[in-house]
Amino acid sequence: MGSVGSLTPEQVQLFNSQGYLVLESFSCPEEIDGLRKRMDELLDGFDCSTASIFSSKNQKQLTDNYFYESAEKISFFFEEKAFDDDGNLKQSKQLSINKVGHALHELDPVFKKFSSSAKISSLLSSLGYKRPVVIQSMYIFKQPGIGGEVVPHQDNSFLYTEPRSCTGLWLALEDATIVNGCLWALPGSHKNGLVRRFIRDEEGVHFDHPSPSYDHKDFVALEVKAGSLVVIHGDLIHQRSVDLKSY
Repeated sequence: MGSVGSLTPEQVQLFNSQGYLVLESFSCPEEIDGLRKRMDELLDGFDCSTASIFSSKNQKQLTDNYFYESAEKISFFFEEKAFDDDGNLKQSKQLSINKVGHALHELDPVFKKFSSSAKISSLLSSLGYKRPVVIQSMYIFKQPGIGGEVVPHQDNSFLYTEPRSCTGLWLALEDATIVNGCLWALPGSHKNGLVRRFIRDEEGVHFDHPSPSYDHKDFVALEVKAGSLVVIHGDLIHQRSVDLKSY
């Protein structure tokens, strides 16, 4: 019998074929509850006087030093529509946050326990990793009414290595449906390679190529129950529509 979290040969083959894999009941209700409660505590203790906005559509304009420094911190990013014309939050910070990242897996004991668990390690070993390293983590909110969509993209565009080696793990902390903001994937698109890179240079941050256009009817909705884990190939074209919490 394989280790907890290990993939079967059939699952590995499916992942290699379609570029993603859904693992139901990866996390138990107690683990999910623990992650959600811990994030509630972090939000309660967050002083929102320092505001940073996250946008997947306009990163060049809205990316700032707070975002750069978040690689080694637990930072809080608001939705674009969270503030009024005077710069005040329209509603509570709990209903205004877009995401928290990007070093939860290093600095918070609850999220570190999940990220470094044996089942995560076994899963990645099944995919051929010898010494997997978690390089960023995010707790993503999909806020009712103001939650922004995440446009079609590839994770390798942002987390680029040579050779390309990124695999995304997306844990649903609530049931994810087409109504409240589930993932959408373009099956097999990982086989076409990397479309573009997100670069930081003397001109700031920008993509090296414009985004291709995609037909939404070609995407598949990944509706999952809370506790399900979606494994995402770094070159897979995927997007997220708008209202959900995930890690």
